[in-house]
Amino acid sequence: MYVKTLKEKDKDEETYRELQRFVTWCGQDRVMSTINPSFIGDYADSVAGAGGAGIRPQAAERLQAVRKFLTFAHKEGITERRLATHVRIRRSRTRLGAGGVQEDERIQLTSVGYAALLAELETLKSQRPDLAAEIQRAAADKDVRENAPLDAAREEQGRVEARIISIENTLNNSVVIDESDMGRSLTVKLGATVKVKKLSSSDEEEYTVVSASEAKPLEKPIAKISDESPLGKELIGKSVNDDFEVKTPRATMTYRILSIS
Repeated sequence: MYVKTLKEKDKDEETYRELQRFVTWCGQDRVMSTINPSFIGDYADSVAGAGGAGIRPQAAERLQAVRKFLTFAHKEGITERRLATHVRIRRSRTRLGAGGVQEDERIQLTSVGYAALLAELETLKSQRPDLAAEIQRAAADKDVRENAPLDAAREEQGRVEARIISIENTLNNSVVIDESDMGRSLTVKLGATVKVKKLSSSDEEEYTVVSASEAKPLEKPIAKISDESPLGKELIGKSVNDDFEVKTPRATMTYRILSIS
């Protein structure tokens, strides 16, 4: 719908690519009305690469494509908020470290998680030539309005580029946690593996608490849960034999920590 309203001069590969990155970032099935200013700000940060590595070249130009789309969405009544005003390059958030020295806020990663992101990044970058070639082949059909292969190729390229941006932003602003003394820790920390028991059923479950960037809640045999999830938040700082509650939309569950490693 929006693409059809674009002027011919704006119908270029970069515009299509940036819009697809944004759609991929939001999630293909996400309802526009649920997107808030904070979410838009986080996307802008991912494009700009805000952090110690500095702002990426052409970040402002790239964000302009998304800004125009969100302006259109507001005018059409798709979104109630003027989200376009939040598509801007923000200053990186800092905090005071030892001696009052400012330090960038860092994303904490386990060594396994850091290595996995590096490997994924290399795999995604290696796909770029093939994707570009596929788009070129599909674009040979001059009728781009009804060109399903071209749309599919652009969508896949947008997904890959969005993921590359996300991973690079995470790696540029991350620090690998020291896991050497995790087994001797008396409390749950990031990177710890925790065995818990549901007091309502006596079922035992095991989780590794990680940052949101490397969370894999469906992984087997031990799920990796984010420290920002309801369960992860409650686990941090707890000790063996501690009981705690986790509130979910469906119910409130009570757990007991059996072990920390």
